[in-house]
Parts: sequence; structure tokens; C-alpha cells
Amino acid sequence: MAQVLVLQHVAPETAGRIGDAVTAAGHSLRVVRSFAGEPVPESLEGAAGLVVMGGPMGVYERDRFPFLRDELRLIEQALRSERPLLGVCLGSQLLAHALGADVHPGSAKEIGWHGLTLSGAAATDLLLSGAPGAFTGFHWHGDVFDLPAGAVGLARSAQTACQAFRYGPGAWGLLFHMEVTESMVAAMVRAFPEELAAAGLEGGEILANTAAYLPTLERVGIGAFGRFAKLLGEVG
Repeated sequence: MAQVLVLQHVAPETAGRIGDAVTAAGHSLRVVRSFAGEPVPESLEGAAGLVVMGGPMGVYERDRFPFLRDELRLIEQALRSERPLLGVCLGSQLLAHALGADVHPGSAKEIGWHGLTLSGAAATDLLLSGAPGAFTGFHWHGDVFDLPAGAVGLARSAQTACQAFRYGPGAWGLLFHMEVTESMVAAMVRAFPEELAAAGLEGGEILANTAAYLPTLERVGIGAFGRFAKLLGEVG
């Protein structure tokens, strides 16, 4: 059985379907909740893999959120040791930054249900192989990043050129949220009403669209995260 370290930045953005897949494969989760003041471990000792979740802070706000420096150190450790690594939203931005890419505010926030188009490389990617070439993902981000040097681009949206990438044999960055459940979407809508209002968006519309788009996203996510969990077992 492998242990997976999960870094969680805000209460609504849990590991979701990622955690379900990891535990279904017989592995355990060690969740570090920075929003509750829990310290980031100094090393990945005892962990077969690393999962870094989303949050409203930016990579460039390390003075305001010092734990981001500690998380970047763990990401660098995971890359050096080739431990399986999955970064979601903020986690993908931290991974991109660790790989030398520019992370910066986008032209507008991308929130809610928006279409994704997979690249040709996604057809042979461990996580996304078998996924439809286009589907609707759940988004909640303002920052974007360039494709890191040496990484393989896997997905884009109409607004954002780099929505997913893989680096090396087992590190993935997903800017969109493939891990969400219906309750997680509802919790995010409840948690960030000011952000929705500032973007001119209605939480009710996001919730109404969930019933239409979540089933396909869940199917893609269950397959992807199941393969990630299998990879953890091979390493652990």
C-alpha cells in the first residue's frame, strides 16, 4: 500500500475523485490542510506520490502565503525522484512555475463549465488516453501559464492555451478541475460569491449546468485518476 501526500489550500477544494481513486486502489491519503494552519512536511519521505490541489492564492504571492515556498520544494523533490505528481489548478500553476514557466493573471477569469479540446498527444497519455477529444470541464481560475519547456501539452480551451500538460514520465498539471463532484461544485459556489459577482457570473447557472456536464467529466476523471493510482502502486 502506498501513501499519497495531498496538499489542500481551501476547504471546498478537496482531492475529490482523485482521493476516491487512490483509496479504491488500496492506498492511503495524508492530507495537509494549509488553510487550517497545518505545516507542509519538509520532505516526501514515506510518500509514494504528491497531489497539489487548487486555491485562490497565486504562485507569485509567496510572501503572503509562505507555505507556497514549502510546497514548491516538495514539487521539486517529486520531480527529482520521479514520484507520481498531480497538480490541479493552483497545483498546476506551482508545477509550471517549478519547471520555469511564466505564471501570470489571464485576460479574464475562467469560471464555470467551458469546453476543452485535447491535443493529439493526449491520445497516448497515461491519464487522458481514452478520453473524448473534446468535452466540457469545470474551471475556476484567474491565473494561466505558458507550457513549460520540455513538457507535453495535452489540452486547451477557447480562452486558455495550456489547460493540461505532462512533464517527464509521471508529472501532470491540470488547470481545470476534473476531480469535482456535485457537492464540491456547490461548495465552491457557496465559498466564493464575491469572485463570481466580480466576474459577472451567476452561481445558479453554474449549478444548473452541472447536471448536464458533470457525468462525462466524472467518467473521464475516474479513468484518469484510476491510472494515476495504479502508477502510485508501481512506485510505492
